[in-house]
Amino acid sequence: MSIRNLQFLFAPRSVAVIGTSDKPGNLGAIVLRNVRGAGFAGPVWAVARQAGEVDGLQVWPGVDSLPAAPELAVICTPAATVPGLVEQLGRKGTRAAIVVSAGLKQVAPDGVRTLEQAMLEAARPWLLRVLGPNCIGALVPGIGLNASFAPGHATPGPLAFVTQSGALATAMLDWAGTRGIGFSHFISMGDSADVDFGDVLDYLASDGDTRAILMYMESVKHARKFMSAARAAARNKPVIVVKAGRAAEGARAAASHTGALAGSDAVFDAAVRRAGMLRVFTLDELFGAAETLARPRPWCGERLVLLTNGGGAGVLAADALSLGGGTLAELGADTLAALDAVLPANWSHGNPVDLVGDAPVARYREALRILAAAAEVDGVVFMHAPTAVVPAYDIAAACLPLAREMRKPVLSCWLGGRSVESARQAFSAAGLACYDTPEHAVQAWLQLVQYHRHQQALLELPDAQPERIRPDRQAAERVLARARESGREWLDAADAMALLAAYGVPVLGTRRVRDADEAVAAANEVGYPVALKVVSPQIQHKTDVGGVALDIASADDLRQAIAQMRERVAARQPQALITGFMVQRMAGNTHGHELIVGLATDPVFGPAVLFGAGGTAVEIRKDRALDLPPLNAALARELVSRTRIGPLLAGHRGLPGVDEAALVHAILAVSQIACDLPEVAELDINPLVADAHGVRAVDARVRLARATGAADGRLALRPYPSELEETVSLAQRVLLLRPIRPEDGKRLVDFYAAAGPADLRRRFLCSRREVPRSELARFCQIDYEREMAFIALDGERMVGEARAVCDPDRIEAEFAVQVAPHWQGRGLGHRLMAKLLEYLRGRGVQRVVGTCLPENDAMVRLARGLGLQLEGDEAGCTMRLDLGQGD
Repeated sequence: MSIRNLQFLFAPRSVAVIGTSDKPGNLGAIVLRNVRGAGFAGPVWAVARQAGEVDGLQVWPGVDSLPAAPELAVICTPAATVPGLVEQLGRKGTRAAIVVSAGLKQVAPDGVRTLEQAMLEAARPWLLRVLGPNCIGALVPGIGLNASFAPGHATPGPLAFVTQSGALATAMLDWAGTRGIGFSHFISMGDSADVDFGDVLDYLASDGDTRAILMYMESVKHARKFMSAARAAARNKPVIVVKAGRAAEGARAAASHTGALAGSDAVFDAAVRRAGMLRVFTLDELFGAAETLARPRPWCGERLVLLTNGGGAGVLAADALSLGGGTLAELGADTLAALDAVLPANWSHGNPVDLVGDAPVARYREALRILAAAAEVDGVVFMHAPTAVVPAYDIAAACLPLAREMRKPVLSCWLGGRSVESARQAFSAAGLACYDTPEHAVQAWLQLVQYHRHQQALLELPDAQPERIRPDRQAAERVLARARESGREWLDAADAMALLAAYGVPVLGTRRVRDADEAVAAANEVGYPVALKVVSPQIQHKTDVGGVALDIASADDLRQAIAQMRERVAARQPQALITGFMVQRMAGNTHGHELIVGLATDPVFGPAVLFGAGGTAVEIRKDRALDLPPLNAALARELVSRTRIGPLLAGHRGLPGVDEAALVHAILAVSQIACDLPEVAELDINPLVADAHGVRAVDARVRLARATGAADGRLALRPYPSELEETVSLAQRVLLLRPIRPEDGKRLVDFYAAAGPADLRRRFLCSRREVPRSELARFCQIDYEREMAFIALDGERMVGEARAVCDPDRIEAEFAVQVAPHWQGRGLGHRLMAKLLEYLRGRGVQRVVGTCLPENDAMVRLARGLGLQLEGDEAGCTMRLDLGQGD
């Protein structure tokens, strides 16, 4: 389930509180007082085991005695009673409950299930949604709802706050109240037995009273559901996350370098970035980011100017910007000349723009006007320290009209206390973000930068020609089958190299041998010089035990190296059983970079792809970046750019850059392994040597684990469903029908550009000359978990599309279809829609709906031909089809 019946949880018209009494400290009585005291307008009923009265309100003896079914029930009774109460409520007609009771992890009386499992089973037949158990409750101030035992109420506002911590919920509510922060929703998740973060994100994403969503998280239960909901919500409004437990898993021991580097917190970071959310690290930063993001301004870029009347404040702000990786705007000649004309001769003549301590109102106003018009300035941090020259409020009042009208972000910093309070309040009341220190203002700017980078990634139109990995799946399966048959957890080097080769990664010639004679024969085959590496199921990091010898130039040297290696390994790890050696041709003396490309499995988000600087010191350098598969070429290049070694790969000091296409191909090959082979739990290519001529895997380790379920089931992001590709013959042409890919952006641009005004009006139900680039990016970067778009390709040209977007519960999907002008009337629309309807049936969608204009005769005929029911008038026509799915 997802958002089904959540309207009863967060917008109920009646509330029952179960477990009330007049005993001091009774939890139910506290909740009841909160519900009544917050101004809730609907009926409020108190329920207990016996009739009576609490705070002057009648107490009903049991759920069945209530005069009507409450839309929301708040259960405050002992854990053992909760499953039975949920069943009674469901039978009564209630469809949402908040369970504040704790202790439902204990075993139920039947000795088989936990009380929590019994509660969920009791709720399921009625589709009754449960928030909690073990939660504070929920507050929706806009409707006067405080269904919680929090020690106070919340004021209405534009922010939704969702937290897993009950103690933090009460503290945050108190903290926000002292700062005048209001909420559209304040939700304590508790144990999230039913309603989880994915559900709440889906609900709040479409809530008109919520401008930004703030979340305090400790864990994620259903990664794919969470990622799908987060990506959808983040496209609509800012989603800001603070997560506890950053250090707990990152330091865990792991057998592979990738496993050691890819701690769960780093993977969570990758998930946040991929979803387009913003992560912060303290609660103060959480509300600071909300202060900025919930008051949106047009985004121009990352170049910031610092405007101040104090040099010290400007320097502090500039230091914070530099240390945070921000960009200080370089003022152009025209801007400097304009500032020279209005500022005293001793102004700073650069950025920060220091107006000098005696700055009057006019100096502030004129400088701000000039910076507002400067094309090289994307945003302004407006700072003022109090002086005796002019009251801070006068400066605020004079600059406010201009600051409000600026088409770029303006962040203000009023340093001081009472003397600047009126100025701070004036700016805040006008919708301008205010901060207490220069560092806080710059931090807010850097959060804006990061947020818009993530948002821009969602709007990218990648290369028209995607990098497609075409593996030899049979060869890969043979490698895995050999390992299964022998019961090996780790592939030996030869099999690891064979697996990579099956996915198109260039590897060095590698032979497994048992003794010195076989080693010499293998070296003669691959050619000297060679490298020698020990093979032992007990040894993964060979260099740690002296298990690697390089640049062996002859047979005699090779025999001697084997003997010495046996002695070293026996001395350093005597329990290790040496089962053989690997003989490998040396990579050669080049200026190549040693890199690592790897794959690790996170317990929550599944596989994660790692890239960074490689070699024996990889875990010391910790120069790495992660992302969630599946990746495309654009994402692979972005992954490289997030490392310190990334810029060096472009070439420097006369050295050529690496072959970027070959490097991207290797990263995508590892991403594809993650999608195709669920048995691969960890993978290291270290080092992957990259130079101007290509890449070569010099060493690799692969750990296997038992796979369960579908190959892509463990992925947090549903990959491109290549199994849905098909070729069809139509009008004497062979067309490829397949799901849309992010790389189809250029095709989509050309497709809509070729459509006439009438076609665009019929497609979008309004007049438009073109489709905005941001919308096109959204159309081709779809979430396959909840939407689908099939396109038809005539060669390389896109000639048709049919798409559907499902609601989070897959009850209903809204569809649209368009065909290129020269393909209309030839049956392509019917073929695409038939494919789309078949797909939606397979996904369990119950019905499809669409809208068309009355004059769209072709669409009306197509709909009727597919069995859709039509209803409408001169304003528009609604098309519906029941797909025959039920609960």
